[in-house]
Amino acid sequence: QFKIVESGGGLVQPGGSLNLSCTAPKFNLDLYSMGWFRQFPGKERKEELSCMNNPEDTKYADSVKGRFTISRDNAKNVVYLQMNSLKPEDTAVYYCNAQETYSDLILDHWGKGTLVTVSS
Repeated sequence: QFKIVESGGGLVQPGGSLNLSCTAPKFNLDLYSMGWFRQFPGKERKEELSCMNNPEDTKYADSVKGRFTISRDNAKNVVYLQMNSLKPEDTAVYYCNAQETYSDLILDHWGKGTLVTVSS
């Protein structure tokens, strides 16, 4: 019962900003490698936006580099995705992912997603 909850999505105008939040009420996210993904309308595969184990290892997709920033507040058990300069093509369902690794085994835990719509 690893429940992840994303929030902060909604309707925003082009050029605007949103800050998405990811929480896990019963688990300590500090113990996991965290990432954000998105799924475009009509697509099955998720695009990896940003994943981090520590700040030095943080990587971003070219499509969002310089505009999106992933961060975490361990005291609040929250992982954020700050999204700036939003474009209509950013419209998608955004998902939070928590990953744990055990030698040959990798486990991924997903939230239900939060919809971001960029439109005037």
